[in-house]
Amino acid sequence: MAVQIKTSGIHHIALRCRDMDKTKTFYHKTLGFELVLDTPDLFGFMIGSNFVGFELAKIEVGGETRFNPYHIGMDHLAMACEQEEELKRVAQALTDAGVENTGVKKDATLNKDYVAFKDPDRIQWELYMV
Repeated sequence: MAVQIKTSGIHHIALRCRDMDKTKTFYHKTLGFELVLDTPDLFGFMIGSNFVGFELAKIEVGGETRFNPYHIGMDHLAMACEQEEELKRVAQALTDAGVENTGVKKDATLNKDYVAFKDPDRIQWELYMV
């Protein structure tokens, strides 16, 4: 029998990073997300109605130091976009800021436009048309 969890959606997302200052600067200064929590061990932003928090990665000697979407775990995160003009604006703004991105692409599976980019730890984000 299924557990049947009743939920209104995602409460928060927790990510790890290699460099707290570099990551905070990327999300706050480059992407423009408002910093809503800032402690020595944790900082975070509201992205839509979801809190996304960052903590320092605990890397063991000889361990992986960059995000790898092919390992077990998260592949990428996608934010909803409701206007095609905004999608195009963000793609250009990312390029202008020197942030590696795909430009506006079409998802062949869902036939929706998106732009994908990577943060300093190579975690992939997408801005995806709803």
